[in-house]
Amino acid sequence: MLTDDLRQSYLDFFKSKDHLVVDSAPLIPKNDPTVLWVNSGMFPLKPFFSGQETPPHYRMASCQKCIRTGDIENVGRTARHHTFFEMLGNFSFGDYFKEEAIAWGWEYVTEVLNLPEDKLIATIYKDDDESFKIWQEKIGLPETRIVRMGKKDNFWQIGTGPCGPCSEIHIDRGPEFGTGPEDVLGGEGDRYLELWNLVFTQYDYTEEGEYLELPQKNIDTGMGLERTASVLQGTKSNYEIDIIMPLLEEISQLSGYSYNSNEETRTAFRVIADHLRGITMAVLDGALPSNEGRGYVIRRLLRRASRYGLKLDFQKPFLYDMISSVANIMEEAYPEIKDQQQHISRGVHSEEERFLNTLDQGLDILEDKIAALKNENRSRLSGEEAFELYDTYGFPPDLTRDVLEEEGLEIDLEGFNNEMEKQRQRARQARQSGGFVGQAGEVYEKLVKKIEVEQEFVGYHNLETEGKVLAIISQGEEVKSLNPGEEGEVILSSSPFYAEGGGQVGDKGRLTAEENELEALVSDVQQKNGFNVAIVEIKQGRLQIDQQVRAAVMKDLRQATARNHTATHLLHQALMNLLGSHVNQSGSLVAPERLRFDFTHFEALTSEDLRSLEREVNRKIMANLPVQTYETSVEEARKRGAQALFEDKYEEEVRVVQTGDYSLELCGGTHVSATGEIGLFKIFQESSIAAGVRRIEAKTGLAALELIENQEDLLQEVSENLKAEPADLPGRISQLQKENNDLKRKLKSLQDRLADSKAEEMIREMEEIDGVPVLLSRIEGIDKEALRNLSDEIIEEITSGIVILALVDDSSIFFVARVTSDLIEEGYKAGDLIGQIAAVTGGGGGGRPDMAQAGGDQPEKLAEAFELARQLIAGSGSR
Repeated sequence: MLTDDLRQSYLDFFKSKDHLVVDSAPLIPKNDPTVLWVNSGMFPLKPFFSGQETPPHYRMASCQKCIRTGDIENVGRTARHHTFFEMLGNFSFGDYFKEEAIAWGWEYVTEVLNLPEDKLIATIYKDDDESFKIWQEKIGLPETRIVRMGKKDNFWQIGTGPCGPCSEIHIDRGPEFGTGPEDVLGGEGDRYLELWNLVFTQYDYTEEGEYLELPQKNIDTGMGLERTASVLQGTKSNYEIDIIMPLLEEISQLSGYSYNSNEETRTAFRVIADHLRGITMAVLDGALPSNEGRGYVIRRLLRRASRYGLKLDFQKPFLYDMISSVANIMEEAYPEIKDQQQHISRGVHSEEERFLNTLDQGLDILEDKIAALKNENRSRLSGEEAFELYDTYGFPPDLTRDVLEEEGLEIDLEGFNNEMEKQRQRARQARQSGGFVGQAGEVYEKLVKKIEVEQEFVGYHNLETEGKVLAIISQGEEVKSLNPGEEGEVILSSSPFYAEGGGQVGDKGRLTAEENELEALVSDVQQKNGFNVAIVEIKQGRLQIDQQVRAAVMKDLRQATARNHTATHLLHQALMNLLGSHVNQSGSLVAPERLRFDFTHFEALTSEDLRSLEREVNRKIMANLPVQTYETSVEEARKRGAQALFEDKYEEEVRVVQTGDYSLELCGGTHVSATGEIGLFKIFQESSIAAGVRRIEAKTGLAALELIENQEDLLQEVSENLKAEPADLPGRISQLQKENNDLKRKLKSLQDRLADSKAEEMIREMEEIDGVPVLLSRIEGIDKEALRNLSDEIIEEITSGIVILALVDDSSIFFVARVTSDLIEEGYKAGDLIGQIAAVTGGGGGGRPDMAQAGGDQPEKLAEAFELARQLIAGSGSR
């Protein structure tokens, strides 16, 4: 039975048993920040099992995509381990229980899959007499093939809460699949395979250690798709089934290696095929490589597959080219993969190229460190050195470990983790030291208990309000008042000021009071311990506790910020429409003068892309779409398709911003009432801020108009300087570029002729040191490339010698050293010489034995450096 047929037969079978068949949930969990990936068939159904939500049907079945990376080191080395796999499952929420689950399980494996009954074995929990009775009396399985096992194997429990015994269906594949010590029931061998796990959730385990019967008993089953297909197709491993074997064959065709040539090669094939499947399906569901969370998992899988590709002599990116094969194989079950194939391939290609560049640079540094370890008779790379490789060169510790192991060395992972934690602490301290929040944290914790009045925010609809001063904080301490010239933080009973949050900056404004002619500037507003805190500077009068003040937001700034915030929502939707559903918000800044939006994408946007985005956003502005806000539950917002950072935790009630029928987002910020108020939208920069994350910066309204006017002024200035009309500028610039290139060629020709004559002159000035012809020469008035060319000319003209040239200007010095091949054999090395010579001039460098270069910043010490060169040459070599 083909794997696609197996998947469909399972779903059809349980559909015939009145189960609602549901599609696989995405691999990225929704509203559950506790895990990175959906890792089991029951995971997406947890709200139904817990009673938080009512299931659409009390019997359900699915084939769920899963990712697990906890035992990634075993992937490729064993016949069954995978990072990506599919799990068949049928579920009951308080409906049927053990008898039906066991009976249907037996019916499916024996009558649909036609597995031989005499090879099937059932395991049960040792105290589960009910299951034993069902297997023996209802199914007719002999007692010898009903095996009681302990809690470790046949009881499902994670901490307190719902739990229960389970019954597993195993198959004995015969001694030809193994006769070792692990080839026993429950062992890790290949003879006895667990096909299906039936979990009977019937108890509630309390904190007191009691197992209480649940009023609603549930069924949760899991059958591995790839493992079952392996049994049906008679393969020795999961990797040889029909949905994975084509990938192994393609790897063989591309690399020229045979899958079964040796264990190391077989492992490489399996790792590449497994990780490629996982990467493809994860990116399909919206994940992209990054340095955090699930993005780091994807990056690790991709780099691990790429590294194993090196073992098969893949020196260039190749994984991206195999995405089409995965798509063709998985298309029947997941047809959406064909639409996203190009997007996935581009993302993988970008990451592969980046990693191979990192690998080249990092391996050079690591090889130097390995040589140092061996010279110093050390067997372990320190955590500090490993962290330097990671932090400076992006070289991951797992790759460092693998390279070291090949050399019989090891890495101090504990030390590396300590260095990582130090970096996190430095980052936290940097964030905290940046403002009042970190310095005055304790006083706000006290104010939470002290202030009984609930602060009111009225700023969505009112830009001015009367409020009572509830607290004043200065330099981390609560005070009674602030006088002219003093600064502090103020909590009002009612505030129109928006506090910084969700990417939007805090409002600016004023506090006034007629009674004492108070005037205070509000420069920022922050959130602290649930309070809306205004940062103020007293200009005149006195601000006091319990004083009634009038708080007013600077209207122009608020309106400009609102224009930018609504425009950000329009941009987000336009990006998803243009680039695809993988676009997720990674950060934002909404300020009066500009907006900034960070999003997941793997390559730079073209000028055509940016123009398309501008046009779409501006069309929505011209349509004057209404902008409405309302509150609802997170779940309801999700059902309506609201965009949100679902890894974040939200309150039960959330605020939704809806822009016509175009955009729907969870957002607590301030917005215009209709898109026409934005006026104009103009992008002024697109850039990369991290691997897989892009940034767009834009302006709206009069700021956008001013940006366009500045660009027009610049264009006019260029036109005047080049004496050409704006429309003629491209032709005029091309003409100037051609003239410039012609002049460069003429200059290069003159320099080459000068180098030829100069080389002949300098060769005549060579001195002899310990029998070695040596040229030490100071050069001025040419560039570095010309200096290297000059060294080429000299070395071509002499049969034996050492050449060290120094290019000198007022503040720096640049060396080039050359050694002929005959002297290299005698022990003279350009790289060794140049490093020590450059150190005299305050610099350093290195290179190959035949050619090296270096720099310094103390040209006045050149004579001293050349003297050291003479000493080194006299003391080197075998003459």
